[in-house]
Amino acid sequence: MIPAIEKASLEEIKKFQEEKLKETLVYLSENSPFYQALFAKEQIDIRTINRIEDLQQLPVTTKTDLQEKNEDFFCVPMHKIIDYATTSGTLGNPVTFGLTDSDLDRLAYNEAISFACSGIQQGDVVQLMTTMDRRFMAGLAYFLGLRKLGAGVIRVGAGIPELQWDSILKYKPKYLITVPSFLLKMIEYAENNNIDYNASSVKGVICIGEALRNQDFSPSILAQKITDKWHVELFSTYASTEMSTAFNECEHFSGGHHHPELIIAEVLDDNNQPVAAGESGELTITTLGVEALPLLRFKTGDIVKLHSEPCLCGRNTMRVGPVVGRKQHMIKYKGTTLYPPAMHDLLTYFEGVQSHVIEISSNDLGTDEILIKIASDVPSEELLNHIKDHFRAKLRVTPKVEFIAQDIINKIIFAPMSRKPVTFIDKRI
Repeated sequence: MIPAIEKASLEEIKKFQEEKLKETLVYLSENSPFYQALFAKEQIDIRTINRIEDLQQLPVTTKTDLQEKNEDFFCVPMHKIIDYATTSGTLGNPVTFGLTDSDLDRLAYNEAISFACSGIQQGDVVQLMTTMDRRFMAGLAYFLGLRKLGAGVIRVGAGIPELQWDSILKYKPKYLITVPSFLLKMIEYAENNNIDYNASSVKGVICIGEALRNQDFSPSILAQKITDKWHVELFSTYASTEMSTAFNECEHFSGGHHHPELIIAEVLDDNNQPVAAGESGELTITTLGVEALPLLRFKTGDIVKLHSEPCLCGRNTMRVGPVVGRKQHMIKYKGTTLYPPAMHDLLTYFEGVQSHVIEISSNDLGTDEILIKIASDVPSEELLNHIKDHFRAKLRVTPKVEFIAQDIINKIIFAPMSRKPVTFIDKRI
């Protein structure tokens, strides 16, 4: 199930996207109050935007724009909205996204071809281990995509290893969709309850929210820790509510494949200029085919690198490498630039660390401070020093580390109103 455009030549893909871009600009100029005002203010003649390179003539859209003028981004009357989703905003309040019937069809198509890219086929059974409630788009998208693909879905939801294993042993899913670190809890539960996880039906896992690869596509510490015990294939998927589009790995595990019929992707520097080939920058997207809330040159906040060499799977589309980190989460600590994913991965290395939270704050000098709170079944000065030494060796800095009771840290990580586990807290003003 590879769309023809993904196997087309780079020239054909570019030409195809440029036609879709022109259609999108006309749609925005006719239906989007936000972009109508922006085009008028900046004196933009959309007829001059004909090539992908011409996008540089247009200003970027930010998360703050979405927060401050949320309603102005809607291109359809509210009675056409079939589903409501929200995402966190930069100013505190969530941003509302609405999807029309057409948008839900697009979302299903996106996930169907993304899952197919990772090997899921019609007739496979997939265990969905994420929430579908709380206005969370991802869980709904996964369900719609699997349904369109013709796969069976077991909607277990997040957490509860006992219930997850009960479903696995009863319904025999071939694939799971989950946060990868939860697989370690699944393994632990299985070992404590005499479940032979390597004899289970599970052959692959679609992993969300945490890095599986280093920048050279070698397995992260987290991925290694999982597959050293459970012999399953781990596939990374990257998406966001704003994009309504996913980038999934194929069987060659060398980045998330781009769907040119759904999205235009740029990587920009701090001055909103394209970075040089092979350099990291902020992923900036233009959605194609979105009816309710399309976005033009939207800065996602995620720092990534694009890869353009053809993939062995036969697709010629570019691929998005592992997320280095979120721009707003960048930490300057004692002269070193850090992102939370690198710290999360290092902490996964230690068997004695059951769970952790990274907390960032500002000190009296206005510089960043890092506090890592750890729950451990074997807390000791030796473990504390080992963690600090490992940070010093790998990241060249030594953050403050303290032990905290498991029940207290669980209340932080599994906050009642959060749709995802909270392992990073930014207290900087």
